[in-house]
Amino acid sequence: MARAVVAAPVKFLRETYDELKLVKWPTVKEVTRLTTIVLIISVIVGMYIGALDWIFAKVMELLLK
Repeated sequence: MARAVVAAPVKFLRETYDELKLVKWPTVKEVTRLTTIVLIISVIVGMYIGALDWIFAKVMELLLK
């Protein structure tokens, strides 16, 4: 019983390591390009949400005066 308890995690780690060797990792150029795209889109979405928030706040201000 104790041997099976120790063997299971070791087997899992070996299989995980073998799977990671099969992964096609992205190049530095791909990572840089995709990270830039994510940052740009995040800024655009943040500005859009900020603008909507500002507009709704002004509308509520006018309605509650």
